Amino acid sequence: MQISVSSTLTVYHDGQFWVGLAEHVEDGRYGAARIVFGAEPSNEEILRFVVNKWAKLSFFGHDPTEASKSAKNPKRRAREAVKALKRPAMSTKAQQALAAQREAMKRESAQARSQRRADEAETRFEQRKLKRKQKHRGL
Repeated sequence: MQISVSSTLTVYHDGQFWVGLAEHVEDGRYGAARIVFGAEPSNEEILRFVVNKWAKLSFFGHDPTEASKSAKNPKRRAREAVKALKRPAMSTKAQQALAAQREAMKRESAQARSQRRADEAETRFEQRKLKRKQKHRGL
């Protein structure tokens, strides 16, 4: 059984901050994560981030995709690298994955907020019920 894994980290300036876009393809599932560095990171800072925090990243938007096979020919790899540098830093697929991540987090927080409100209403009702019972008993 062979497992295909591909990960890339693209660091670019979005006009205000230096941002890292981590893209991860594993067994045909695609995931993306956005990391805000703030000031321009040095090579050592990027390496430290990859070594220490890469495993903690949560990649969302696991859509099946075709994983590209690495070319054996060094000239082809060089051409592909030049092509990759000419492409915009933020791919459409990464944008879609990040948007799906934001929507999922929005749904989760709305559900948690709804549950919290229902719990608070239930506790208020229980308190009112207890107070009525105590008044009825003359306490």
